[in-house]
Amino acid sequence: MEDQIVSERLRRKLNEVNSAAQSQLSGVQDHINFTLQQAYFKCAYQCFDRSRNTEEISNCVEHCSVPVLQSQNLVEGEMAKFQERLQRALTVCHDRYESAKLQPGHSNPIIDLESCAATAIDDNVKTLPAIVERLKTSLGMNDST
Repeated sequence: MEDQIVSERLRRKLNEVNSAAQSQLSGVQDHINFTLQQAYFKCAYQCFDRSRNTEEISNCVEHCSVPVLQSQNLVEGEMAKFQERLQRALTVCHDRYESAKLQPGHSNPIIDLESCAATAIDDNVKTLPAIVERLKTSLGMNDST
């Protein structure tokens, strides 16, 4: 029963991480979804010129899509690294919990697990602003975006 309570608390904490990440990344996503996508469509529209053959048009449109694809890949890569760091930290907490369960007379391994996981999650969430700033710099976003 206690395991279920801790699992539910951790699930809620992880939902908070998702919300924090989405909130902090919203400006970056807006930049990609609107500014870069708009530039892509304007560029691609100009590719459709009757003087060009199908291959030239296709190459032109593909060239127009590069900034959007690179930006999306950059964000996905940064978030994958963030998730990987968080997962490693939570795995360490779980390993400590499993070890503590095997030790006779250990106070309360579940409380230790919950505390460790909460600290790991909070520490990782604190890195989000730096990740967002790094993304903004890489994407050439100014402060007003």
